[in-house]
Amino acid sequence: MSDRNRDDYFDLDNFDDSVDSREYRRRQPNRRQHSYGGRPSYNSRRRRNRTRIRNRIIIVTAFVLVIVLLVTLIVLMFKGCGAKKTPSGVSTETKAVETTVAESVPGASAAQQTGNTGDKLSPTVFIPANPTDNNATGYDAGAIYVWNNTGYELFGGSESMGQNYGESINALADKLSGFNVYSMMVPNHTEMGLPARVKEQTNTTSQADNIKAGYAAMKSNVTPINAYNYLSEHCNEYIYFKSDHHWTGLGAYYAYTAFADTLGMTPLKLEDCTEQQITGFTGTFYSLANDLETDTVSYWQFPYTVTMDITSSPGETINYDSPYFENEESGTLSYGVFIYGDNPLTVLHSSSPAATSGKKIAVVKESYGNAFVPYLSYNYEEVHIMDLRTFREASTLDLTSYCRQNGITDVLFLNGVMSANTQIQLDSMAALFD
Repeated sequence: MSDRNRDDYFDLDNFDDSVDSREYRRRQPNRRQHSYGGRPSYNSRRRRNRTRIRNRIIIVTAFVLVIVLLVTLIVLMFKGCGAKKTPSGVSTETKAVETTVAESVPGASAAQQTGNTGDKLSPTVFIPANPTDNNATGYDAGAIYVWNNTGYELFGGSESMGQNYGESINALADKLSGFNVYSMMVPNHTEMGLPARVKEQTNTTSQADNIKAGYAAMKSNVTPINAYNYLSEHCNEYIYFKSDHHWTGLGAYYAYTAFADTLGMTPLKLEDCTEQQITGFTGTFYSLANDLETDTVSYWQFPYTVTMDITSSPGETINYDSPYFENEESGTLSYGVFIYGDNPLTVLHSSSPAATSGKKIAVVKESYGNAFVPYLSYNYEEVHIMDLRTFREASTLDLTSYCRQNGITDVLFLNGVMSANTQIQLDSMAALFD
């Protein structure tokens, strides 16, 4: 501490104050000019003091300049190292997302780990829907909840039930060695259409948590498809019916783009297609409440040819020149326009120029898959569609043997969230391999 009182001490943290105060004290006017027995005069001492101060200032200034130069060199060195570690155009934020996806789900595809898709395709990140809320009140109509003249099928699944679904898919994937296996769990309108306050009032449980648990349980040989986020960002569009429990052709299209993006395929563009509509659809909820609105079923004709073979039982196959039943009328069955409804086995043959030669997919589905599968004809030469409840009525082969015999490359299990949490549906999928 005594060093701070020495004349040659320099307080570099507060240099100016130290020098100024000392200079000020030396120049106080109460000092007299006289000599003391050989001691230098005041003016002489003052000149020496000025010389000493000037020298000290020069020394300190030089010292500060050296420090500034060293700090500048160190900063430049660190910037140089950082440039080598992080490639140009790749942010550290993007790389953090890639690591999270890859570590959380070993089976995540390369497309799920790219900066272009980020969290949107991650099977561990679910972006909540934000539907428009006009503060209307709803009411319980028995099997459904009615809000804004729309019926909603409430969900009661849990995370453990989602985990059970994931483990069930694992067991099926183990029997499909050599195939690329994918799984898509589709949320329903309640998750995407009801505001948070209404969900809380109805005590419906989180489909996001259920699906996330299902995907987390899937092993590395299954790639989960996160359609949830693609639907969430379009939740205020007409992606679910008002009088029925299914999604619309538009909602199915957004889920298809999630599938295509996950696999790194170029998706079909709806603007290249021709929209057709069937008005006056009265779906499965219509008889449960008096104030539900009727729906319009939209489907899209493709700019290439797709033919369809439907097999109801061995040896009984009918051929069609479209994946749609274009004579479908208004009423309760309008959703049947998509691949003629639920049939044991349906095969689409595509002439799409974007389809890879020899690339074929098998889709194991319930009715949610009907509106989805036609879009796959853009990317696949053949689309084989198995209704999980009735496929064995049309085929003498189990699913694995069928896929091998027909040159299938990819297998997709697609289920609406209600089916994914129903044990009888899981048992039906397991029976496909018996």
